[in-house]
Amino acid sequence: MRLDYGEKVTGLDQILRITNVLSDSTRFNIYQYIVKKNDAVSVQDVASVFDIHPNVARLHLSKLQDVNLVVAYTKKTGRGGRPSKAYRLSDEVIDLHFPHRDYRMLATIAIDSLSELGEAGAQALYRTGERYGYDTLNHIRTSKNGEMDIELKLLHLRKTAEMIGLYPEFNISDDFKRATFTINNCPFKEIVKTNSELICGMHGHFIKGMFHALFEDIELKEAHTMMDGCKTCSYKAEFVQV
Repeated sequence: MRLDYGEKVTGLDQILRITNVLSDSTRFNIYQYIVKKNDAVSVQDVASVFDIHPNVARLHLSKLQDVNLVVAYTKKTGRGGRPSKAYRLSDEVIDLHFPHRDYRMLATIAIDSLSELGEAGAQALYRTGERYGYDTLNHIRTSKNGEMDIELKLLHLRKTAEMIGLYPEFNISDDFKRATFTINNCPFKEIVKTNSELICGMHGHFIKGMFHALFEDIELKEAHTMMDGCKTCSYKAEFVQV
């Protein structure tokens, strides 16, 4: 029997192209910069941040565009003349697994199964999300014996959020009683469109669990999400006792 491996070869070829493009350390850092910025960048932006010539920056961006890691579009400058080119993160997800693993499908199946259980399924998902969020930071509180000021707690919270791909930003009030926690990257954006209420609810409880691992007395409220048409998800935290 003759097997046709055409599609698999094409998929493997794309993986090899992506890994080749990202093997350049400067190009990889540029890609990371675009991911964290969560907004369009120009050639000049990249050239300034990485202290390279604009032509070199343009070449790196073109290489990223060639493998669909970023997409380019024209952007009016508002000053007349030719529109400038801007680059933003592609909506395409990169999965580099050898051999292939489809965890996105598994997640979708699990979410669909819970949604069929109605409110009981939703509450189970929220409780699990909050527990997992709590567990990501609880070991830090245990190791420090609770002896951390608010600044150190927020530092650990930000670093942990970065490691799991949330790319957060903090804005803290001068009296250290309130903070805005902004998430620039949604790790569930590929499946959130079909079950937005369920997944966003779980994500919110995950964030809540992270905060509660370090702060016993805190009120956390969702300000806005990417599903509202915003570029980020934002939560407002009020520390009852500091």
